Amino acid sequence: MNVKIEESWGRRLASEFAQPYFAELAAFVRQEYAAGECYPPGGRIFNAFAQTPFEEVKVVILGQDPYHEPGQAMGLCFSVPDGVVLPPSLRNIYEEIHSEFGTPPPASGDLTRWARQGVLLLNATLTVRRGLAGSHQRRGWETFTDAAIRALATEREHLVFLLWGSYAGQKAAFIDPQRHLVLRSAHPSPLSAYRGFFGNHHFQLCNDYLVRCGQKPIEW
Repeated sequence: MNVKIEESWGRRLASEFAQPYFAELAAFVRQEYAAGECYPPGGRIFNAFAQTPFEEVKVVILGQDPYHEPGQAMGLCFSVPDGVVLPPSLRNIYEEIHSEFGTPPPASGDLTRWARQGVLLLNATLTVRRGLAGSHQRRGWETFTDAAIRALATEREHLVFLLWGSYAGQKAAFIDPQRHLVLRSAHPSPLSAYRGFFGNHHFQLCNDYLVRCGQKPIEW
């Protein structure tokens, strides 16, 4: 795995690349991609960082790992390329946005438009084997992405962290709620969306906070 990461992120995460765990992770990922189909495509593993430089981050949305079926994963959590059928969680995200703002849900599941407004769409695990959800978890990616979240939490101010589900919610432990807005709820998955994701008003609360802090709201 030839690591090519956006410059501002590369500076913050350089110490992670030098750690033994990352060398082991890189060797594992290279082996997995050589042995069979994995996602996202190699050039998009660090797409979340490429689309949203460190200084431009305003909002962080954390997913768990990439979609594991062909043609879906694009290195941005919850996002799928234009023309791909919307996954259930993304449909529910769009439904909540519609309920908050009244805007019609987009036909496209490509969330690059959010990333370019400052929404870091970060999966905790950045790669996955085809058809095997979670297959690259606990190999080192979580340590790496936790370092990215910690860097934002300590170096930046007035960010919004949208933490959906129990896994993402654990990250609140190292985010200062006096320095940032931390919003937690159930996950948008069909298994849990009706247990607190629908009606959480996170998108409106996020924009209200950004405006109060003198920033431009997100066009969801």
